Amino acid sequence: MTAYETVIGLEIHVQLATRTKMFCGCELVFGDPPNTHTCPVCLGMPGTLPVVNAEAIRLGLMIGAAFGGVLAERLVFHRKSYFYPDLPKGYQISQFDEPLVAGGRLGDVGLERVHVEEDAAKLTHAGASGRIGGSTSSVVDYNRGGTPLAEIVTLPEIRSAEQASSWLRLLRETLRQLGVSDVNMEEGSLRCDANISIRPVGDTELGTKTELKNMNSFRFIEQGINAEVARQTALVEAGERVQQETLHFDPRTGSITSLRSKEGSHDYRYFPEPDMPPVAVPDELLQSALAAVPELPLERAERFRTELGLHEESARLLAFRRALGDYFEETLGAGGASADKQQVANWIGNDLVRRLEAQRKDDEAGETDTDPAQSKVSPAALAELVALVVDKKINRKAGEQVLDVLVAEGGRPQDVVEAKGLAAVGGADELRPVVQAALDANPDVVEKLRTGNMKPIGAIVGAVMKETKGRADGGEVTRITREILGL
Repeated sequence: MTAYETVIGLEIHVQLATRTKMFCGCELVFGDPPNTHTCPVCLGMPGTLPVVNAEAIRLGLMIGAAFGGVLAERLVFHRKSYFYPDLPKGYQISQFDEPLVAGGRLGDVGLERVHVEEDAAKLTHAGASGRIGGSTSSVVDYNRGGTPLAEIVTLPEIRSAEQASSWLRLLRETLRQLGVSDVNMEEGSLRCDANISIRPVGDTELGTKTELKNMNSFRFIEQGINAEVARQTALVEAGERVQQETLHFDPRTGSITSLRSKEGSHDYRYFPEPDMPPVAVPDELLQSALAAVPELPLERAERFRTELGLHEESARLLAFRRALGDYFEETLGAGGASADKQQVANWIGNDLVRRLEAQRKDDEAGETDTDPAQSKVSPAALAELVALVVDKKINRKAGEQVLDVLVAEGGRPQDVVEAKGLAAVGGADELRPVVQAALDANPDVVEKLRTGNMKPIGAIVGAVMKETKGRADGGEVTRITREILGL
């Protein structure tokens, strides 16, 4: 049986974080009453003229710079003609053969282009499916019409639904940290179309592609791609041909339905926008965009790994959650050169995050912030706590108790240690008699340990912990045990 390879290219529409629309001065506010942010320009009234939003261009240039693309020296807009109720002009002002950004790469996926355009209005269909097919009526909200969009088009280098979902998560976090969009998928700020084809493994020629439209969750994207790959595979294995068409995936039923035959660029009758002749990109706008690009998640993760020696998982977590990464670096700064970087990362990524998320879950008002910088645990306090544990002045269990207090009340770790009597039992001289007593009380365990079976040592550690009220260090107990028994 022939094995097939999946080939996927993505088209991602990103609503840019501007105050006004792409070609007019209407304010952008999500959730306001329908058709309250419109004007003659975005409604396509005769005689109106568009004026390009400079901030949208700057944000688009930032995206291109972040991805290492070639930035255009001039702006060229085209009319993309099609007729639909969500497009009052009968055409969309977009870019065609001269995009704002050409090429680029993010992670393991190359980019073909990034261009800017205006969004269509929002259609709502009355009916069980919420789709136009089978609906009894439709209404249109032109508030969204004219919203600045950046369309990011990848090369067909993605080979699975899982890779597509993972890459989109990287893209979303990168765009969020760039500050070019809120990338809220539920509100439609980031929407994805997937172009999908299959071909026999080893072939280099692309198969006939189909397009899944407007998927707005990572789970639906994975489900939709997998469903379409299965559909195409079944067709090809049955000797049938895949038709080039635009499809809709229904995540509730897992079904795929045809919307229309897939258009080519000639179907849209692109031609230069006559109301906006080509214009050079102002140098000050370009320099502003370049200067605004921060350290991005992949770069930060690499720095955390190579310069700070963090494990891959820790580096990625802290880099991809900007608030955690910022807090981590502030904690290192408070701890000084002697701070154990991996231990600080562990305490933030595991212990502190878990407690803050639990605190938010218990907060019925939902006002608790999971950003550690907004918590009662200051970077200096966490640095002090980690140092106490690393230096074995308290054991880890006691450190967790201290952290519980800090999360709830704030304060200094050393004060909590003293108030609760959590200081570790002193050096070996103080701990040795306690270990000896535990060995004397458990001769059967000692006999097993002498044979080289170290599993029962937990009983000795437990006895010592009970005697010291949890203040002993388990590793030190094990070391002293080996020393006494000559193991």
